[in-house]
This record gives sequence, C-alpha cells and structure tokens, in this order.
Amino acid sequence: MKYKRILLKLSGESLQGAQKYGLSPEVLQSYAEQIKAAAATGVQIGIVIGGGNIFRGLSGAKKGFDRVKSDQMGMLATIINSLALQSALEDNGVKCKVLTSIRMEPIGEYFSKARAIEYLEAGYVVIVGGGTSNPYFTTDSASALRGIEIEADVLLKGTRVDGVYTADPEKDPAAVKFDEISFEEVLDRRLKVMDLTAFTLCRENGLRIIVFDMDTAGNLGKVLAGEKIGTLVKL
Repeated sequence: MKYKRILLKLSGESLQGAQKYGLSPEVLQSYAEQIKAAAATGVQIGIVIGGGNIFRGLSGAKKGFDRVKSDQMGMLATIINSLALQSALEDNGVKCKVLTSIRMEPIGEYFSKARAIEYLEAGYVVIVGGGTSNPYFTTDSASALRGIEIEADVLLKGTRVDGVYTADPEKDPAAVKFDEISFEEVLDRRLKVMDLTAFTLCRENGLRIIVFDMDTAGNLGKVLAGEKIGTLVKL
C-alpha cells in the first residue's frame, strides 16, 4: 500500500451532482462506495468537505451578508455535508465519526488531533466538519490544516477536474495537464491548485497534494494504488 494515512478533500459542489443545489444521493453513494473500498485496504482516511452546494461564505458576503456571519453559515453547510456522507458511509457498513471544529455535541465530537488519530487507528473514517472554525479561511485551508494535524502522508484533492493544467481546460482546449509539478512552479505559473493560504500551509509542512477527478468511480482506489492519474504537487 502506498499510503498509511490520507486526508481526502471533497468538493461541496460535487455533492450536488446534476442538481443546482443540495445533495445528490447518487454522488453520495458513489463516494461512499469508493471510500469503503479504500478503507478495506487498510488505509486510514480523514475527510474534509466543502459547503458550496449549500452556502458559500464568500459569495454570501458579495450579496450583502456580513462576511463573518456569511463564513459561519458556510461552516454549518460543511457540517450538513459531513453528516450526509457519514450517513451514506454507515449505510454501506463503514465505521465513521464526524468531528466538528465548533462545539456542537451531540451532532459531532469536538475536534482534537489526539481524538482524530485515536479513531483513525481504530479503523474509523474521520470526517472533520466546520472548516477551521474561523472566518476568512476556506475549506481548502481546513483540509491542509487537518492533513498536517493528523500527520497524513498526502492530501488528496478530489474535484471534477482530472488534475492541474497549464490553463483552465474548460476554457482553453490547448491546456496541457501536468503529471507532476513542484510547489515552486505552481506559484511561478500562478496555477490554481488550492487557495494560497492552504497551498502555503502544505508547502511549508511538506504535505504533498494530489489533484484528481473523484467523480469518476474507482479513481480514489487508483490513486491509492499509486497509479499515475491526476497531478502530484511536491517539493
């Protein structure tokens, strides 16, 4: 097995599937099946999910909401997504715990590094909801922070795009995909991998990032098996 422990970052938007809002039962089931198969190989899995399918703090602030309250609404959206994925995983027979960065028992236990690692080592999938618990930070930053805290071997960023390109592949048909790229080159080329705060956290702590397409069933298993799909960002 290539990795002992991973942090999987999932996009909130991906959870809405073909809908324009909310949660797609089909996407949740697909993710649960992929995560179940990955957990069955013995890899320890931490997960952070975005909230963009329900409420995105930054876009709320642009519509006149107070930025701090807007970000707090976004944090609550990530909790809803965390509970939805927990439910899907448990329906598939996977042991799963939701830890929250904001105190809200009995919805989830309050996050601590020690508690998260204890559950991971006991065979639970651990979902950390609530972002960093602070406004002005994205769930990308939360995934970088939690990945470093739980001492993950790699941060897997599951998106709708199959890697990092020289330009946006949806806008530029000539865009070329990287198999591997250094943190420095991403910065030099101003490529969008994660937001800059998250990216800097990973770079300074030596946490590698793999960007891959999570919406294609089976891709998570391929990444964990070491197949060259997606893009590896390394020092």
